[in-house]
Amino acid sequence: MAESTKFYDFCLPLLNGKDCCLQDFAGQVLLIVNTASLCGFTPQYQGLQALYERYRDHGFSVLAFPCNQFAHQEPGNADAIGDVCYGRFAVSFPVFAKLEVNGPNAHPLFEHLKSSKPGWLGPRISWNFTKFLIDRDGIPRRRYSPRTAPQKIAPAIEALLQRS
Repeated sequence: MAESTKFYDFCLPLLNGKDCCLQDFAGQVLLIVNTASLCGFTPQYQGLQALYERYRDHGFSVLAFPCNQFAHQEPGNADAIGDVCYGRFAVSFPVFAKLEVNGPNAHPLFEHLKSSKPGWLGPRISWNFTKFLIDRDGIPRRRYSPRTAPQKIAPAIEALLQRS
């Protein structure tokens, strides 16, 4: 199975419980981020929203995946997560239901991303706000550490958007 086909085969529930298939984003450049509401990196939601607003009309989206695997920094239910994402940070990009990114219950999407783009210390995701940049063909192109501010990813997003 081709790498892009595998990527677009995933369907996951959104925070509101409705299913969303990644095929709906085919042809877009994507930034996939595992997030948490009580993390020191949580203010990155502002930068992620700024990227989304800047590039969404050019075929770009951010996809947020809350995860409670790192110091239990995403303990709340969907309503609590929504209060942070939509209330506190006013995000308008898709936020998915809470999932796991590591271990035996890791979602297959994140298994795919980690195997495609392992980090410096191996495939395991080390913390909240790890970011994966996906090209228009559904191929993971870069992995960014939680410390990478969203605005620093803008040049790579622009480069992928310029490709036809």
